[in-house]
Amino acid sequence: MTSFLLGILHCVSCFTVSRYIAEDRYFIDIDFQLLTCRPRDPANMKALMEEYVNLCTDLSRKIMRGIALALGGLPNEFEGERAGDPFWVLRIIGYPGVSTTNGHATSENDIGCGAHTDYGLLTLVNQDDGITALQVKNSSGEWISAPPVPGTFVCNIGDMLKIWSNGLYNSTLHRVVNNSPKFRVCVAYFFEPNYDVGVEPLDFCVKKTGGVKKFERAVYGEHLVSKVKTNFVM
Repeated sequence: MTSFLLGILHCVSCFTVSRYIAEDRYFIDIDFQLLTCRPRDPANMKALMEEYVNLCTDLSRKIMRGIALALGGLPNEFEGERAGDPFWVLRIIGYPGVSTTNGHATSENDIGCGAHTDYGLLTLVNQDDGITALQVKNSSGEWISAPPVPGTFVCNIGDMLKIWSNGLYNSTLHRVVNNSPKFRVCVAYFFEPNYDVGVEPLDFCVKKTGGVKKFERAVYGEHLVSKVKTNFVM
């Protein structure tokens, strides 16, 4: 399946697999053989993606346990009814390089993905080595680059963790600007809460931030659908 995020110029392609809540199965299990635009190489891509998802899910759980402890909670704060059955999403995204006309680079493909925050808890971003394109807005309002470091992930904080932590962890505003002539590939794994969970600031986080809830309650699945309808053309 191919999706286009508003703010994307030209052909940024995105191959997506995710949980299928209606029957508690995965899109990858149901639709992979039916997708007309599915990758044909490698032939065992389905098995590779399932293994990758399982590894990323396990890593994300471990990171979230560390975040829970850092917030002053128990290590299992984000398990069970909150994110024990996470609605994960995996996207393989391709960003065209800068075009050239008469030997000069043009800017028509520079913006690969407009500024946005991620919807859920935590995103693990696996970037192409040697191509710096991901940018993050810092607390001073400046766009700074997040260059790829071989063997590492960039970890983005999502909207739901911002709410649960009452702003102690802020969702990361980021964008992609590919000024390289090379085609850039990024694999993004989104670790999300349970689909139907209600998300509101945790009591111990409220106490650490002045005793006032800074965010209203949100249902993750409703937030996800609202964001997708706003940001994507399918």
